[in-house]
Parts: sequence; structure tokens; C-alpha cells
Amino acid sequence: MSFTEGFAKTYKKLLPTPFTIALLLTLLTFLLALIFTKPADTGTGAYILDIAGYWENGLWNDGKGGLYFAFQMMLMLVLGHIIALSRPISKIIETLLTPCTTTANTAFIVTFATILVSLFNWGLGLIFGAILARKVGEKFANENKPLNYPLIGAAAYVGLMVWHGGISGSAPIKAAEEGNLKNLVENVPGIDLSSLPNQVGMNETIFSSMNITVTLLLLIGVPLFMYWVGKRKFTFTNLPQPILTTTNEEKEYEGAEKLDHSKIFSFIIGGLILLYAFYKAAILPEELSLKFLNPNFINFTLLGAAILLHKNIAKFLEAAGNAISGATGILLQFPLYFGILGIMVGSGLIGQISDAFVSFSSANTFPIYSFFSAGLVNVFVPSGGGQWAVQGPIIIASAQELGVSYPKAIMALAYGDQLTNMIQPFWALPLLGITGLKAKDILPYTLLLFLVGGAIFLLGLVLF
Repeated sequence: MSFTEGFAKTYKKLLPTPFTIALLLTLLTFLLALIFTKPADTGTGAYILDIAGYWENGLWNDGKGGLYFAFQMMLMLVLGHIIALSRPISKIIETLLTPCTTTANTAFIVTFATILVSLFNWGLGLIFGAILARKVGEKFANENKPLNYPLIGAAAYVGLMVWHGGISGSAPIKAAEEGNLKNLVENVPGIDLSSLPNQVGMNETIFSSMNITVTLLLLIGVPLFMYWVGKRKFTFTNLPQPILTTTNEEKEYEGAEKLDHSKIFSFIIGGLILLYAFYKAAILPEELSLKFLNPNFINFTLLGAAILLHKNIAKFLEAAGNAISGATGILLQFPLYFGILGIMVGSGLIGQISDAFVSFSSANTFPIYSFFSAGLVNVFVPSGGGQWAVQGPIIIASAQELGVSYPKAIMALAYGDQLTNMIQPFWALPLLGITGLKAKDILPYTLLLFLVGGAIFLLGLVLF
């Protein structure tokens, strides 16, 4: 593991925090726009002010939904986290602990379960995996058994390598919204808005034959690979100790407080939300389809499930207080990404990049180049939603010029984005906090996952 350990140490030295990276990318974009897009008849000082204006408008996405999108993604993470902290999910985790008797079979179970949950919701999968890994560590510590705990931590993080191909994937669910593609690229020079589809349904992206095949390969192949790695002898000596909790005595509540602590009230409210979601998805449409799946519907359903699964509204709000800190990165960084997009669109830089992209791509090679470029961008912009804002217009404009399938181009971006999460530990911060592990502990194993996942994604893009 000397290479991977060296990689982890170098990574830590060379890359600052994601927020600092976002600021540096803003400055870089500013300079590139100034160097390559300044009109000959405009002075440097005047154009600097113009670029600053593009950036400011981009911060708020000029009223076209940038902050709205950021809030959608924040809510998706927080609601998934709240569900992961509910008692029913805790019971599922306790059940999964029973067959965990060795490092190898534990690595398989944690990997498989985390992938499965993350395909439903990335926030839920991240916290579910983290709690499961922590409980596994506590169990082996109690039983005084050897365990490769960093491997289990990496297995719990694997959901971030599959989430963008699941139903909470930012790019596919945004593309499924009516008019999203046109809004995304309406200011890109040379784009033919009339030929763009009004929406790209999730039946063409998430539920396409390519993505279903890739997902099955991930669901089967990755857990088996982690089982194989777990057979190697390795003992981690600093296993987590159980956190002692005190049981709250039942209190008598008076007046309106009774409503906050009422099981029946939260059950009714959560149940009504889920019933309406079912009506909207299965009964209201004239014909069954997946058009109802978009960020708002997913968040609406998650809200109902989160309220229903907690004992009462008070417990729901307590879990929300614990979960909200995980959304800090989205809150602070998304406006910066939209500011970058504002500079790229306002200056015309995005058109130049799109033209360059097309110049060395063909219809056959474009998805592969999109995959690799998305992986590179994700190292610096560790957010699927932020990446869709910055890179999505380039991908769509280039796909139109080359005649490449929009769904395949979108999924190529999604695959590249999620893959490099295995070497970009930004989203691992909640997991590291829960498990007590450090980034350098899990990075050697997430690098192996990066290699395995990359092979599967490339296979899917080539075969389909």
C-alpha cells in the first residue's frame, strides 16, 4: 500500500479545503476570461469591471434558479441524513451487524448495503454507511476481534461512487425537469435551442439499459472485490468504543407541547405527504411514466418519510439539527460555482471551451472525453450539482454539435463526477466524523475502488 499511502500524503499537502479551491477556481476563471475573451475595443480596466458584473450576476444565477437549485440539493442531503438517524433505519443497521463476523464478509455486507441505499438517496447512503461502519467497529471492539476498520470505512464511503447513477443524481434529475436544458444553455453562443428536447426523462438516463447494466456490475462486482481485499491480513488497533447513551425518561407534556411529542400527529402528517406523493406518481398521470421524478418530488417524498420514521416532530427536529451541518459545503460553495458559470457565459469563455472540446472529439470518443473531464472537474468542484452548473452547458452544447445522444452525455458526466469522489474526500467529512477514522486511513482503499469503478464505467460507455 506504499503507493496509495504516498498518494494520500501528497493529496493532503497539495490541495486546500474545497471552499478555498472554489475561490481559486473563481480567480482562475476570471483570469482566463480576461486573457482570452477581452474585446479589442475594450480597455482592460473596463473589462475587469464587466467580468466582475458577470460574476455577481452568476452568484445568484440572475434570478434563473441557482439558489433554488442549491436549496434543493441541501434539502436532499439533510432529509436523507434525518432518515438515516431514525429508529427504523437503526434497527436495519442492527440486523446487518449479526452476520458481520470477519473483515471479509463485513466488507461485502457494508459495501453492498451502502451501494443499495445510496442509489436511492446520496445523503441517506452516506450517513447510513457511516453509522453502519461505526457500529461494526464497536461490535468487533466489544468482542475483541481483529478488524481492518479503514477498509470498512472505505466500504461505507462507496455510495459516493454510485449515487449520481441513482435516483438522486443531480444531473439526471435536473435534466428531467421541463425546460432545464434550454435554461442551462440559453446564453451559450451557437446553440440551437429549438432542437433541444424539453426534458430528458430518467427512463433515458437513470433507467436506461446502459445505466442498469453498470449499476448491476457495481452492485455485484464491487462488494466481491472488497470481500477479496478483506481476506488480506490487516489489523487496525484503534477501534471505536461504544458511545454510552442515557435513556430519556418519559415526561409529561402540557398544552401545545403534546403535539410536538405526539406519535399519532407525526404519523398522520408523514403518511398524508406520502399518500399524496403516491397519488401524484401513480394515479394522477394519464399514463405511467417516470416524468414525476425530479428534485422537488424526491424531496417531498423524503420529507414525508423523515417525519413518518421519527417518533414525533420533536425527534424529527432534533435529527434535523444534527443533520444540517452536513449541508454547509453546499450552502457556501454553490453560489461560487454559479459565479464561475456567470463569468464563463457572460464572457463567452464557455463557447470557446465547447469549440475546443468538439475539435478533438468525435461522436464515438465524446462520451469518453466527457467522462474523464468530469472526473477531473470533480476533484476541484466536489459537487454534482455545482458541476452540472459549470460543465453541463459545455457537455450539452458539444453533444448537440457532434450529434451525440444527450442521455449518454449526461450519464458520462455523472459517472466521471461520482468516480473521483473516491480520491476527493470532501464528502467523506461526515463519515470520518462518525467513524473516528482519518482521510489517510481510508484513501488507500478508496483509490482501489476508484480503479475498479473506473473500469466498470468505461466498459459501460464503450459497450453502449
